Amino acid sequence: MEQTKLKRTKRNGWMNLTGLLLMLILLTACAGKDAVQPVTLDPEPDASQEMDDASDQNDGENHFDEREAAAEVPHEESNEETAEEPHAETDKNIEPAIRYYMTENYLIRPLDEHEDRKVALITFDDGPKDRDMVESLLDTLDKHEAKAIFFVNGYRVEQNPDLLVLIHERGHAIGNHSWDHVQLKDLSPAEIDQQIESVQNVVKELTGEAPRFFRPPFGASNDYVRQKAREENMLYMTWSNGSEDWLKENQSADKVIARVMEQLHPGSNILMHELPWTVEALDRLLEQIREQGYRFVDPHAIRTEPEASIPSR
Repeated sequence: MEQTKLKRTKRNGWMNLTGLLLMLILLTACAGKDAVQPVTLDPEPDASQEMDDASDQNDGENHFDEREAAAEVPHEESNEETAEEPHAETDKNIEPAIRYYMTENYLIRPLDEHEDRKVALITFDDGPKDRDMVESLLDTLDKHEAKAIFFVNGYRVEQNPDLLVLIHERGHAIGNHSWDHVQLKDLSPAEIDQQIESVQNVVKELTGEAPRFFRPPFGASNDYVRQKAREENMLYMTWSNGSEDWLKENQSADKVIARVMEQLHPGSNILMHELPWTVEALDRLLEQIREQGYRFVDPHAIRTEPEASIPSR
């Protein structure tokens, strides 16, 4: 009996042990199953992360493209600016080819003898005085595509430096008309030097260029004045067509026009002044000169060597 009970106890123990092992296996399998399950769920957040990474990568590419585009656009604008601004400056600073010379009688002639001689040079003396008058003259000249020489006095430049700069910036030539508008022929050589040199200096200081044309006040001069003008690399001139707009009897627009037109001739070197009635006359005057078949000479296209070195025709 006791052996039978012992056998049963052993058998039950093995059964219990087997059962425990089976339970342990099942538990292990379940645990393994549970442990694997997160692995199978992990790809979703990884995919999400990959999308974020891809999005970040795409954003990076977009930013790169945008940066390149942003870099290119200013670059192109910069190219346009560097292509246009210096070009404008170059056009402004490059002087026209020399096409004309001045005769001993102060007439303007084409260097090409086959070119039409019906040309006229426009000049104004004794300024700059008044902004309204200067701006009106400049606007009218622009309207007719004409350039002029403005023969200035030093004391007026000292009073109105901004007007001198304006004339220069609008593309016109600045001429030397002495500092004080005095009779130069009555002065000593030292005084003549001062009257001429001081204008050269102040104009160069304001515009960067010294005048290349000289006209003595009242058209009165002597050999020393002419010599001094040549030493300062200026072309000495008076005029060949005087408006006489300073005379009392000519102080109206109609009188100024009539006076110039009755003297108009090929190569006219026309003298006028910065005066209200001349400002009023200029538009109609230039129109009438054009209607007679004349062209306006750009002063920058005139040879400035001494007139004696150029043959007269």
